[in-house]
Amino acid sequence: MPDSIISVAHVFKSVTDSTGTLTILRDIDFTLAGGETLAIVGASGSGKSTLLSIMAGLDTPSQGSVRLAGHDLFSLTEDERAHVRAQYMGFVFQSFQLMANLTALENVMLPLELAGRKNIVPTATAMLNRVGLAQRLQHYPKVLSGGEQQRVALARAFVMRPHILLADEPTGSLDHATGETILNLMFELNQEQGTTLVLVTHDPRVAERCQQRMVIEAGQQR
Repeated sequence: MPDSIISVAHVFKSVTDSTGTLTILRDIDFTLAGGETLAIVGASGSGKSTLLSIMAGLDTPSQGSVRLAGHDLFSLTEDERAHVRAQYMGFVFQSFQLMANLTALENVMLPLELAGRKNIVPTATAMLNRVGLAQRLQHYPKVLSGGEQQRVALARAFVMRPHILLADEPTGSLDHATGETILNLMFELNQEQGTTLVLVTHDPRVAERCQQRMVIEAGQQR
């Protein structure tokens, strides 16, 4: 695998409707190596989440390229992008995105099962133990607190040992103390697994903990 886990090269994003053309991102250009941490900060509507979606290959740039672990994402078909994403990338969202009809353990087992892994019950159990939820394995999301749900989401992301984790406002819906717990876990797992972290955040406390910081203003990086 190349030294850089992800390379974003001169990415532009524009959308056109009946009122004209709106430029969302303008010439975003950076590279991250394995294990690095980056905070993407900026006001609402500045283009942060659009950039994250393009990095994941979920949205398409108007110009530019994204290489993930050596793969040029936008030279691939949608199915090929999904395969590369599943192989290298994990996600954590502000809204947790847990499956309501699955227990905590089943939520963490799900990506392992989809990937055809073996020994998925002990693997998922160990990761939930790691994030402090040993007593909550059989609980459904509706009976878990926000902080517990985000810990399940972290366990689900990290159980796949992703090369890069994209997190969109991972502490945005949590109180200060719970958010600190989640951040500590995220950075501990970053160190243990060597996972590159990319965090979209409004929170200066989160940004200060990252090795690199990118400010997006009106679609441009500062």
